[in-house]
Amino acid sequence: MIITRTPFRVSFAGGGSDIASFYEKCGGCVLSTAINKYMYISVHPSFDRNQTVLKYSKTETAYDISKIEHKYFRQVLSDLDVRGVEIVSTADVPAGTGLGSSSSFTVGLLHGLYAYKGTFVSKERLAREACETEIDKLKNPIGKQDQYAAAYGGLNFYEFRKDGSVTVEPVIMDRYKKRELEENLMMFYTGQLHSASAILKEQSSNISAGEKQKSQLKMCDLARQLFSELTAGNIDAMGEILHKSWLLKKTLASGISNPAIDEAYEKAIKAGATGGKLLGAGGGGFLLFYVPKDKQTDVKSAIGLPQMPAAFDSQGSEVIFIGDKPDFI
Repeated sequence: MIITRTPFRVSFAGGGSDIASFYEKCGGCVLSTAINKYMYISVHPSFDRNQTVLKYSKTETAYDISKIEHKYFRQVLSDLDVRGVEIVSTADVPAGTGLGSSSSFTVGLLHGLYAYKGTFVSKERLAREACETEIDKLKNPIGKQDQYAAAYGGLNFYEFRKDGSVTVEPVIMDRYKKRELEENLMMFYTGQLHSASAILKEQSSNISAGEKQKSQLKMCDLARQLFSELTAGNIDAMGEILHKSWLLKKTLASGISNPAIDEAYEKAIKAGATGGKLLGAGGGGFLLFYVPKDKQTDVKSAIGLPQMPAAFDSQGSEVIFIGDKPDFI
């Protein structure tokens, strides 16, 4: 048996600039961190080697890979020419919550199947092939940041170049400042799930021209500014930059926010948060806030939503278990 553990991510600034319609024209950049919430993928030989068994929110048994309903499983198993396995996926947080779960799944699945085949793959290759799977082959209207955050882990500044290449630069900080930054971030679950595809499809067409392109360029500038501020140890800049980014993000497409989310945001700000944003494409999921420690009790009380504690992950996608491959006598 092979088990992989792949982190989810929290994006702070620059989101949307990792979509091809924007970065191929202007170049893009994102500052994000992986967090200690994970997607687990286990791969084990099937007892019946003619069957491929998949267990996720449902169970599928297939004799023919092309007949698999789950498009991610079908694509990756076909690409890597793997069959006769039983694969189980388990996540700490459900899909549709703005933490990049689909890309964590793809990265973790690729990692697990390569390990099953006895092939080492670098973090760069995992991220690149996950992008090819989701964007090029499955035609999902998404960007590249989630796959790289899942593969690499850590707190990083990503640049998406016009030629499609991606650079990954760690945010180097004093460890005590980094810990304080972690402790000043609060995440609250809105109770609303969302589908990113529709919002991202609209956003992708909007941000390539006009005022919305200008807004996206400003969001990239804020990501660069945040990179500079954090490197200098000015962690309190996080609140102001999150707030400015959120105001800009809401102008990019309809459905990014709604009255309930706006109300929760305003309550948090009035209670002492210095800034925040909705994670992911929008429409639901988790609200993230930067809150000084002496205001955190007030914010939690005011917002009235479940809080999910989270810390930074520094490892990225890992193989956490390798067992003996069973054989028949």
